[in-house]
Amino acid sequence: MGSGQVTDWQGKHVTVAGLGVSGVPAAKVLHARGAIVTVVNDGDDARAREQAAELEALGVTVRLGDGATLPTGTELIVTAPGWKPDKPLFQAARAAGIEIWGDVELAWRLRGPGAAPWLAVTGTNGKTTTVQMLASILKAAGLRTAAVGNIGVSLLDAVLGDEEYDVLAVELSSYQLHWAPSLRAHSAAVLNLAPDHLDWHGSMEAYAKDKGRIYEGNRVACVYNAADKLTEELVREADVEEGCRAIGFTLGTPGPSQLGVVDGILVDRAFVENRQKNAQELAEVSDVNPPAPHNIANALAAAALARAFGVPPTAVRDGLRAFTPDAHRIAHVADVDGVAYVDDSKATNTHAAEASLASYESIVWIAGGLAKGATFDELVAKSAKRLRGAVLIGADRALIRDALARHAPEVPVVDLDRTDTGAMLAAVQEARRLAVAGDTVLLAPACASMDMFANYNKRGDAFAQAVRELGA
Repeated sequence: MGSGQVTDWQGKHVTVAGLGVSGVPAAKVLHARGAIVTVVNDGDDARAREQAAELEALGVTVRLGDGATLPTGTELIVTAPGWKPDKPLFQAARAAGIEIWGDVELAWRLRGPGAAPWLAVTGTNGKTTTVQMLASILKAAGLRTAAVGNIGVSLLDAVLGDEEYDVLAVELSSYQLHWAPSLRAHSAAVLNLAPDHLDWHGSMEAYAKDKGRIYEGNRVACVYNAADKLTEELVREADVEEGCRAIGFTLGTPGPSQLGVVDGILVDRAFVENRQKNAQELAEVSDVNPPAPHNIANALAAAALARAFGVPPTAVRDGLRAFTPDAHRIAHVADVDGVAYVDDSKATNTHAAEASLASYESIVWIAGGLAKGATFDELVAKSAKRLRGAVLIGADRALIRDALARHAPEVPVVDLDRTDTGAMLAAVQEARRLAVAGDTVLLAPACASMDMFANYNKRGDAFAQAVRELGA
């Protein structure tokens, strides 16, 4: 099928792997263009049957409970991003020389002539916030844009809808990048790299390689994190267009071709005349909400992509001021008796929790949940000097307790062996007992939530509710 646009879908046999949020729209779009579509899905539950009925009414064939067998005559597979590369369906496809695309690849191929360029963001943590900041900055510059991809508007809807865009701010996961071989962004950023989803990718090398695909064919800027050598290596390895530049961001003083921070000011030494000598003020650190170190890094990455697109400095400032972060991302809930209570339930892995813990000086830490194979020694060793106490909850709390015993033996630890609905209130009450005025009680679990809560949102809501009960 080559790597250009596909104009004639009429009569093409396409297999869509997986129903869900990406599979259903992909099947509809392809069917509407005249493709002969078969959807295969591992599961056969009530939700799947409902989605299958909707597609079958249009004339799409759906096979539930069998995602392993390659339908006869398949010429292309379009897969949901979460399907692992080693699935039997894909092994059969590769053996038959059949291409496999993800939903991002499909959206990229379906763009019309003169379609809006993409400013793309990936990384282990901070993607959503950075993409939302970027969209806010682009809007402040008067550009028609949207935050799309792994968040908000689906890429297919953005590319095929009636709305016209000047530029898109696109969040991409490692899964999506794995299945998007021909994507070519205007400019792209890898925010950071820490071990995550290794069960899916098979190794850290494979994970990094998939993240690095975001730089392939960039035209203007490959934005990397100067504090994370892995991201810089990915830029070096990327095959980019002539004249594309490597642009670093740093929380320190920026060198030429970098954005950074000087005396509480976000400055640009990349997109200015005579960058050896000159720097352009963009915004103040206080314009970033919240002004925690990792969030300032997000703001610098967003600013770098916006500047690569030619946005003026005032739009960076105005866009950052207008931005409000999503719930459960280092959100200040309340102050009770001089102690700040902060909800960072979104810190579902050790890398995110480390950034969260680095934002406060004296912390009573509420942590625990499902570890998903993570280890906690490095996190605890790096954060030990900031910890006044720890309250541990959830299925894998013993892993954190053992790491605390090894690296922070003087820190008092409360081990809560309960998973009922009152567990979070008990955790907050224990944290209050350990905290003194000036401390921060920080929910940064470093674990997934599904052992006790439906998702990280529900966990954060439970924390905020418990804090409100303290205050009352």
